[in-house]
Amino acid sequence: MKTYLITGGAGFIGSNFVYYMLGRHDDILLVNLDKLTYAGNLENLRGVEGDPRHVFVQGDICDRELVSGLFAQYNFDYVINFAAESHVDRSIANPEIFVQTNVMGTVNLLQRAKEAWYDAEKKTWKDGKKFLQVSTDEVYGALGAEGFFTETTPLSPHSPYSASKAGADQFVMAFYDTYGMPVNITRCSNNYGPYQFPEKLIPLMINNARHHKPLPVYGDGLQIRDWLYVEDHCKAIDMVAAGGRSGEVYNVGGHNERTNIAIVQTILAQLHDRLSDEGISEALIRHVEDRLGHDRRYGIDPQKIRSDLGWFPETPFEQGILKTIDWYLANERWMNGVTSGSYQRYYEEMYRNR
Repeated sequence: MKTYLITGGAGFIGSNFVYYMLGRHDDILLVNLDKLTYAGNLENLRGVEGDPRHVFVQGDICDRELVSGLFAQYNFDYVINFAAESHVDRSIANPEIFVQTNVMGTVNLLQRAKEAWYDAEKKTWKDGKKFLQVSTDEVYGALGAEGFFTETTPLSPHSPYSASKAGADQFVMAFYDTYGMPVNITRCSNNYGPYQFPEKLIPLMINNARHHKPLPVYGDGLQIRDWLYVEDHCKAIDMVAAGGRSGEVYNVGGHNERTNIAIVQTILAQLHDRLSDEGISEALIRHVEDRLGHDRRYGIDPQKIRSDLGWFPETPFEQGILKTIDWYLANERWMNGVTSGSYQRYYEEMYRNR
């Protein structure tokens, strides 16, 4: 049996990864460590309740004693680090939290893994161990109108969020270069799909539009992002953990570049047709003051992971966006639960003066 420490596994990508792994592997144990901040939600894991292959632990990746105890108890083969503060707007408002979780939390995980996996006397690592850092294309900064990010693109983060993720990535590679720790880093483009917290573009627009609320679009809405369906990302992480060459970075992208305004228009058209609701139209769009330091374009070249591991994105955007919209329409109770209370206060703070 292979044992995994999945950090941040009650969040968007982490919970999808739990479902993906349990749906495809029998002889595994997933220990899911999540602090349950605003974006971590046990409702995301309701579908695996009672599965003996999944153990949930509420806790902080910065907690040294907790993480050490988990390594001692479960003898992990893999650490898959999803845990992160991840919203750019929140990082602009409060960057210190991002440094604490994204950098210091990652360093704590690396140190505890090193203590468990490294024989200092023999200067060897136990067989079959790996630390996989789930990162983002935002660490590369912004692209011009042409070209793509590759694994050799210099890091040039522009927001406190992306700077904290770049710092974490640098520590992961430092543990590889200094100690020879078996590591990989994956850097993905914008994910979308089920269980995404509605501070992010797609679920925010779905939720607002169905309730006839204004749709806040930053600036002219012509910022370009490469969109990746979350299940395709989970497949990539599984493949890199199992077969990625130690010390390598793998970019994971969907070759689905769209402007933000085009995404919003697609959502409006689909909701209008699905709900037969004349109140859902482009009249709901409100262009608001642009985000500080807003990168204009991201684009990923995933050729390396395709050639090395045979991964490719299986879900065209035209198919993935319909699956995503249908999931949110079918899970109104989930959406109502995560958008109550503190979410409403946050939303007002972000958009009321724009």
